[in-house]
Amino acid sequence: METGGRDDEALVLVGMSVREVETRDRLAAFARSYDAALAFLQVGDPSLTRELSRLADAGADRIVLVGVSLGTLAPGASWLRRIAAHWSRERGEQAPYVGVATSLLGAPEPADLDLVLDAVRPVTGDEPGLTSPAWEDVPAYRHQLLLCRGPRCTALGSDRTAESMILALMRHGLGDDDVLVTQTACQFPCNQAPVVSVQPENVWYARVDPAAGERIVAEHLVGGEPVEEHRLR
Repeated sequence: METGGRDDEALVLVGMSVREVETRDRLAAFARSYDAALAFLQVGDPSLTRELSRLADAGADRIVLVGVSLGTLAPGASWLRRIAAHWSRERGEQAPYVGVATSLLGAPEPADLDLVLDAVRPVTGDEPGLTSPAWEDVPAYRHQLLLCRGPRCTALGSDRTAESMILALMRHGLGDDDVLVTQTACQFPCNQAPVVSVQPENVWYARVDPAAGERIVAEHLVGGEPVEEHRLR
């Protein structure tokens, strides 16, 4: 499948998680080499729906979306279909064709992109919407885990900390009704990066590397005892 070039056709690489937002310069350079646009499913700008609108307004009548996941915690490609279908329904009869690659691009390499583009399914508009009965109420969580992903924390490895803590929660069988995980912008105090806080106890942790993150999950979120070695007063 050709990956771009016609005025009425557009390829969009879509970062699926915070990790892709952090590597946007690398992804943008790769996108430019394919004459492709770059958008983000969450956190980053431009959002997927904004980029779809921009391309449609510019005259594209065929848009192909490829999700990019450089880590292990990105949502599946089905979320691209869900968001694109919602946008298409809102756009109405003027909506262009939108196709979604059925698998995610795991590395910005030409051969990998060509392989992913071999399997593209059109959005029909019949995909699930953005609401669900399961998402109506605030989860009945015991703790909210706030993982700072601000610039200093990110530079000092908070992406690896977040990944280690989320995977540790999964190993302990804890879901959103136990620990609600939220990745945030800067929380302060930046000199203590990477910073993690646990609410509603208002317990703050400093210099949380992946190993410390796993201890916080096991000893505090599971065992109920804060990890004093990393605790901020």
